[in-house]
Amino acid sequence: MVTYVCIGIIPLLLLSNVVLKTTQKYYIEERKKELLNQANILSGHIVISNYMFDKEKDGEFSKDIEQTSMQGGFRVLVIDAMGTVVNDSNNTEMNKTYLIPEIIEALSNKDIAQEQPNGSIYAVASIVNDDGKNVGAVLIADMPTEITIKMEAIKKQIYIMTPGIMFVVIAIVFVFSQMITEPLEKMAKVIQKMADGHLDQRVPVATMSRNEIMEVGVAVNNMAEKLQQVDISRQQFVSNVSHELKTPLSSIKVLSESILLNGEAPKEMYIEFLQDINNEVDRMTEVINDLLTLVRLDQKEVPVNFKQQNLNNLVIDIVKRLNPLAVHKNINLSCELIQEVLADIDATKLTLAVSNLIENAIKYTDEGGEVKVVLDCDHQNAFITVSDTGVGMAEEELGKIFERFYRIDKTRDRETGGTGLGLSITHSTVLMHDGSIRVSSRENEGTTFVVRIPLIHS
Repeated sequence: MVTYVCIGIIPLLLLSNVVLKTTQKYYIEERKKELLNQANILSGHIVISNYMFDKEKDGEFSKDIEQTSMQGGFRVLVIDAMGTVVNDSNNTEMNKTYLIPEIIEALSNKDIAQEQPNGSIYAVASIVNDDGKNVGAVLIADMPTEITIKMEAIKKQIYIMTPGIMFVVIAIVFVFSQMITEPLEKMAKVIQKMADGHLDQRVPVATMSRNEIMEVGVAVNNMAEKLQQVDISRQQFVSNVSHELKTPLSSIKVLSESILLNGEAPKEMYIEFLQDINNEVDRMTEVINDLLTLVRLDQKEVPVNFKQQNLNNLVIDIVKRLNPLAVHKNINLSCELIQEVLADIDATKLTLAVSNLIENAIKYTDEGGEVKVVLDCDHQNAFITVSDTGVGMAEEELGKIFERFYRIDKTRDRETGGTGLGLSITHSTVLMHDGSIRVSSRENEGTTFVVRIPLIHS
């Protein structure tokens, strides 16, 4: 508010000062012109009347000077070519030498009007006879009392108006500063509460006018929503990890207790129980390994070694490796390479990502179904499409499938042995390649994943 008050009032004061000085200068310049005009008229009258050389007209000369002085309200002096005062309306400088700069200028045939340090105005006009000879000068001296009176009146009006205008400016600035600072204070409080962990706080943008502050408020709310989503995801992630590890641990505990409680059980039962325990340990190991892979990907601990690779060969190798899984389920796994594609990739990581997609397609496609892999490119990106004729997904599930441990059908995933982390790893790997992954699906009709990878990595 102090800043805005200074911005509003300082220019006002400067403007008032400029107006006063400009007005005063205007009046003085006009008065100079007026006095110089009077001096020239009087000079011409002196030449016509021959007052300078006809001594018999001295009385008439003095009378004319006095009348002119009384009518104009100024003092008149007439000086000859030698600088001697030959007539003075005040009769105080008669026969004295009066050589001031203005008179010297006039005696050099240069009419001039100047403001003096004491505020008076001197207007001097040269007296030139019919032969063109400079025979003297007329000096009119004036104290601009009328100008002073006018300026005092203007100053008085400005001094009266300025406080009123300042009050209005302060009031307007106060209102506007409140309009600006109040929402900022609300934002600061909301952000502080968010910093304290209250991520459900929001800035009330509905009450704000449409301006940059409202945009900041919307941005703060968006940030709060994303932070809240991250917090919810973190809590869900911890819950999922706990659940994923608790299930095999519970199974191991039940199996081990069964072995302990059945001391006379046959050898075959011990072997079967130990085999089940071993399977549960393998499952826990798979979950932990996938979790460690995701953590390293998130923290950018895993180096990405970009190198130009032939994606045709990479896709063919993946399809050949996974084809036995498809044959086992009587699924037709086909590969279509539309054109040769070379791209800057980390072959190991991209192989893992594409393998996850094809393996999932085989897992969730019924016997006799079809899984198709298509490789294509344009002038900027490579596209790897994996489509199947499997069970598909509901539309509302599509935005969640890349979340960690997210399962559409938990029972079905348990049966297929998945950890719920494969698509998360695939998504993170594609993002590390500056790419993107899109999915489209319909229940009982199949699913299609499209992976986009830039051909050249900047």
